[in-house]
Amino acid sequence: MSVLRSYCESNSSISQTWVDRGISPCFYFTLLPSVLLTVTFFLGTLHCVFYRRYGTAMEPKFIPRSCLYALQQALSIVLMIQFLGGAIWRASRGDAELPGYVVLYGVLSTLGWCYALALLRVERRRALLMDRTRGHSAVLLLLWALAFCAENLAFVSWYSPHWWWGLDTQRDQVEFALWLIRYLATGSLFFLGLRAPGLPRRPYMLLINEEEHDVESRAQGGEEEEENQSTWQGFRTKVRLLLPYMWPRGSVLLQGLVLLCLSLLGVERAINVFVPIYYKNIVNELSDGSSWRKLATTVCVYVMLKFLQGGGAGAGTWVSNLRSFLWIRCSSTPTRGAPPPSATCSLSLRWHLGSLELLTNVNRRLNNVPLFYIVFSIAPTMADIVIAIIYFVTNFNAWFGLIVFVCMTLYLTLTIIITEWRTKYRRDMNLQDNAAKTKAVDSLLNFETVKYYNAESYEVNRFEEAILRYQGSEWDSQASLALLNQTQNLIIGLGLLAGSLLCAYFVTEGRFKVGDFVLFGTYIIQLYTPLNWFGTYYRMIQNSFIDMESMFKLFEEEEEVKDCLGAGDLEFKQGKVEFQNVYFSYINGQEILKDVSFTVNPGQTLALVGKSGSGKSTIIRLMFRFYDVQGGNVLIDGQDIAKVKLTSLRSHIGVVPQDTVLFNSNIRDNIRYGRISASDAEVEEAAIAADIHDKIMGFAEGYDSQVGERGLKLSGGENQRVATARTRQIVLLPGLKCIIIRAVNDRLNFSFVLCHFSRGRHEELLDKGGLYAEMWQRQQQAQDSDSDTEAKDRKSEKLQPPSTSSGHHHGPH
Repeated sequence: MSVLRSYCESNSSISQTWVDRGISPCFYFTLLPSVLLTVTFFLGTLHCVFYRRYGTAMEPKFIPRSCLYALQQALSIVLMIQFLGGAIWRASRGDAELPGYVVLYGVLSTLGWCYALALLRVERRRALLMDRTRGHSAVLLLLWALAFCAENLAFVSWYSPHWWWGLDTQRDQVEFALWLIRYLATGSLFFLGLRAPGLPRRPYMLLINEEEHDVESRAQGGEEEEENQSTWQGFRTKVRLLLPYMWPRGSVLLQGLVLLCLSLLGVERAINVFVPIYYKNIVNELSDGSSWRKLATTVCVYVMLKFLQGGGAGAGTWVSNLRSFLWIRCSSTPTRGAPPPSATCSLSLRWHLGSLELLTNVNRRLNNVPLFYIVFSIAPTMADIVIAIIYFVTNFNAWFGLIVFVCMTLYLTLTIIITEWRTKYRRDMNLQDNAAKTKAVDSLLNFETVKYYNAESYEVNRFEEAILRYQGSEWDSQASLALLNQTQNLIIGLGLLAGSLLCAYFVTEGRFKVGDFVLFGTYIIQLYTPLNWFGTYYRMIQNSFIDMESMFKLFEEEEEVKDCLGAGDLEFKQGKVEFQNVYFSYINGQEILKDVSFTVNPGQTLALVGKSGSGKSTIIRLMFRFYDVQGGNVLIDGQDIAKVKLTSLRSHIGVVPQDTVLFNSNIRDNIRYGRISASDAEVEEAAIAADIHDKIMGFAEGYDSQVGERGLKLSGGENQRVATARTRQIVLLPGLKCIIIRAVNDRLNFSFVLCHFSRGRHEELLDKGGLYAEMWQRQQQAQDSDSDTEAKDRKSEKLQPPSTSSGHHHGPH
């Protein structure tokens, strides 16, 4: 039977914190549960009140069923009852002494873990609607982290006979087994808590919106979810996509340089260990009065190592400079191998129409391949930490290894947690930056339209609002960065203070020499210097992944329209075009073309006339096969264009768009763009056919005349004729004369309903009257009104009635 005789064991007191090279068990097992219960009770109570007042009960269908959550509960229960197992064992011994602190520890720890289990269940069943993030609260994460760190403190008493490390008796073995259970349970709870398996993968408010089929909220929710999710989500996939661009394939020389750079990294790690050791030796030899010859040898070795090491952070060192020099050739390989903007040319028109921020994201990603930071910053820093812990444990004692371990663990953990937390601010800053740049570029490219509508002040105000939003996001990002830096400095300072005091104490006790104190200070400062950059490197890598997210989406983008298996070249014969019962829609349920059929024979001209949005441009896009039809067929010379190669199809079709686009080059290159291999004579023949040759020859530089950006140095008619000269066998003329749009502007800007159409020759449709005749009449009136100012320069641009035309008349029933 166990007897409660005193609070502490014999020959010990709670006031004694350090006994026989270790922490007093009475002090440790009194302080540990008291701190944990205090944190759990006070913060947990506030947490529960907050959830009860502002939270809402989650619907059971949104609560995930997870085996890992069941494991969380099981581990919490194990921590609650583990004391009971120890008490039963002590009772079975009969004459065992049961100190009071053991009972207190069992009661307080049981209460604390009961409360923690209750908090876990509260967070699983209730949600805060204003919370847009996911994961457990800081209260639970703090509790699990403190409990895990507290169990690690047992390593400090590795050499103490009052602890169980010797495993000499049955009692030591049982207590060690109980500690091992606590250690594994608290560690598992902490790491499982970071994943939060029992909570929904997305914020609860977003799940509710999706359940209510709110399309707009769902779209916004998806963006918010993406903003709040971890940058490292899908890390394996991202690395797998980047790996082909990291290793210099196909070059043995570059691969050898990479291996040599990695070898130099290992040399730097060894130098970092020997520099403080030789510094210690110098101090000890000076203190002991060693001979000049021995001291000079040690100093020379130290200076040589210091020369190779440099400033401790790797800056300005011989080894690091050599490594950086060798890496120059290797560093350009990922950028050269990264997918260029031309890789987007194979993607569908649908993707390009929704990619206004593509240029900014693609340009940004070229400088954000994080290979350099991972290989030459993160990995060496982690290696230095591990080496330092091993060195201090083996050459000093476990105390110093524990101090380094705890400081490094807290530093890295808080750096990652805070950096992950501030990810949303960085993402929002990127979005606002993109929005501001998009508005600026948009207004500059469309400056002519801005001036037409006297909207300069509106554009300026719009840009200023975007800049203000960006500055607000930038402030959030910089403020959170300052918080992270202060947290890192606090941890580093506390770790250096604790280690220096302990080392100074051992020096005064005669266990260490003065050189050991110097070694500790030198080594720690040397270790903290690159560690101080760890947060920066981590943020660089994280920011790289944030900036590269658009590129990763580009990796995942599939071609919507591509050559089918066995596709052959288009055999162009006469150029007969047929639409056979074609159906098409951009959005399901909103058909643009419905059972459209027509035929254009060789040498014939077909005019499609209709309201804006009636599908005229869609027919052109289907001809080029920017999209695939959803029903029916499009044939050229009896061949289904879906079964021929895209390059072959588009090599026979030319387009003169309503808004003609010319490249900022000379006229000859713009005409040759229709067939890059065309000779100068063929270019001039095309210009003659388009009735623009004489005009070009009238320019000072003839065909070498520059057209300016987007063809601004040419008139509208000249632009159209240059574009016409570079077309091919089949010519598409969308919006042949913009005057048509102007003449019937009040009739064409409506939502359309495809109800009936009229078909016939030009003269027949004029005789019938209706929309086609009205549009023709208004065009002629507009031409007559402009003839006084444009007749001399624009005679060749007047619209002539086509020999054969078919007008599609769209209107309501």
